[in-house]
Amino acid sequence: MPTQIVVAAAVICGPTVLVAQRVRPPELAGRWELPGGKVAPGETEPDALARELVEELGLQRGDIAVGERLGADIALNEKTTLRAYRVRLLRGEPHPRDHQALRWVTAAELHDVDWVPADRGWLEDLAKAL
Repeated sequence: MPTQIVVAAAVICGPTVLVAQRVRPPELAGRWELPGGKVAPGETEPDALARELVEELGLQRGDIAVGERLGADIALNEKTTLRAYRVRLLRGEPHPRDHQALRWVTAAELHDVDWVPADRGWLEDLAKAL
């Protein structure tokens, strides 16, 4: 069975990155993550990320520009790989459609965030990107 790719967006605006507070599952509710989701069959990773940001943040496809990869892949389990991309917010204001809350954090605040465990693997890369 092929590996399921889950893409995450490091939406960077100036010296801050957008983080989203999870609603579910119960063991991750209240913790923070980079927004994103699963890549559908036949979909490119940048297209999946753009679709997910439209669905989760209420943005339009023209509001964002998916850029290069950020950091290394993170294996969630033997079947699922998490992959992050830098994303520029060109216009629009993100709103939490699929999350409890959104917030912008600086490099200095990254380590104070209660991250979902998997996303902690990108903290150093995020700090460098900011």
